Amino acid sequence: MDEATRSLLDALVDDARESTADLARQTGLDEATVEERLTELEASGALRGYTAVVDWDAVDEERVSAIVEVNVELDRETDYDDVARRIAESPAVDSLRLMSGDYDFAVNVSGSSMGDVSGFVSEEVAPLPAVTKTVTHYVMETYKERGVSFTDRDDDDRLSVTP
Repeated sequence: MDEATRSLLDALVDDARESTADLARQTGLDEATVEERLTELEASGALRGYTAVVDWDAVDEERVSAIVEVNVELDRETDYDDVARRIAESPAVDSLRLMSGDYDFAVNVSGSSMGDVSGFVSEEVAPLPAVTKTVTHYVMETYKERGVSFTDRDDDDRLSVTP
């Protein structure tokens, strides 16, 4: 990948709402080239989508998120990709990653209640023949998501301590 394309992708990661003109200015490419590269990146599958980072606590809507650790035991007919395809089919799955370490998959899940999330795990993940163990960790607070900080350093509610 050339430096200009890498610069274009970095600019999109920072802010996917940038106009073609702004992206051209940041990368040193002309607008037509930016549009052409974006089309090529989308067609090749390198650029999979444009998303917003939402602070759901700031929105008046109930939302529960969890990270589910999934351990699997594979057989001759089943591989990681097979298990991943089955889990990824659910609309409750926000992201799914094959991991190194103590568990095989990390599944980021969201729903409107803890019951939705636990139902997904117990009804859609745990019954898969290859799955041997799941551990669900509910997200209590999000401080940073995809490089965007959710903390407001100006609002310090701590009481002053004086000697």
